[in-house]
Amino acid sequence: MISRTGPLHAGDLVLLVDNKKRRYLITLEAAGEFHSHAGVLSHAQLIGQPEGIEVSSTKGQRFRPFRPSLEEFVLSMPRGAQVIYPKDIATILMLADIGPGLKVFETGLGSGALSMALLRAGAHITGYEIREDFLARAQKNIARFLGEEALTHYEVHLRDAYESVEAPPDDDFDRVLLDLPEPWQVIPHAAKVMKPGGILVAYTPSITQAQQVRTTLDLHGFTHGSTMEVMHRGWHIEGMAVRPDHRMVAHTAFLTRARLLAR
Repeated sequence: MISRTGPLHAGDLVLLVDNKKRRYLITLEAAGEFHSHAGVLSHAQLIGQPEGIEVSSTKGQRFRPFRPSLEEFVLSMPRGAQVIYPKDIATILMLADIGPGLKVFETGLGSGALSMALLRAGAHITGYEIREDFLARAQKNIARFLGEEALTHYEVHLRDAYESVEAPPDDDFDRVLLDLPEPWQVIPHAAKVMKPGGILVAYTPSITQAQQVRTTLDLHGFTHGSTMEVMHRGWHIEGMAVRPDHRMVAHTAFLTRARLLAR
């Protein structure tokens, strides 16, 4: 497992933060160097040191290293597809009631942001993705943040969930998570491979998509449907100057949740 505490060492993911709060994601190597417009910073200056220590580049730029949180990694990691924002990932984990040992079907893997949160919560994932480059990127990001062993609970396939969804060999899925343009096409398949009482969550950018999802859920044995969106507004606090931030992460997607009735 990748180290999350203690002194920094080779192989650790590190978020370098400069004095203007700009962030750079690197992986420490014994002979590695970080190059930027602000000069060169040797990885050896960081290895063996605690998080948060101040170091300087060859041009005098000051940096502080921290191991990235999952939120920070998701917003900084390489990606091909647009990621699900952390505010939505956190809500999906609660809406779907994700916990250790649950068997989760996920389709539309993108760059693996949601998958990482599911795996760290202890879920076992079966994933479908139609693009090989997205699937490879998701696996690489997961291994980089959680370690290679996390992939043992991440069974992914180049398959189209619109055509079919196969149940695990020994049991049905506890949860189904959908992030693709027409999730209503997957719902009839999902209903056949989920346990009664299982939870389905669909992530859809537009309200017309969410409406179609709700209609299809009603037709295929789901109940207690609900749809919501999450707004995230930060606050500027500097001494006595207190006000909402000028920018906020407002609408990103609608989250629709429902439970499967017994057949």
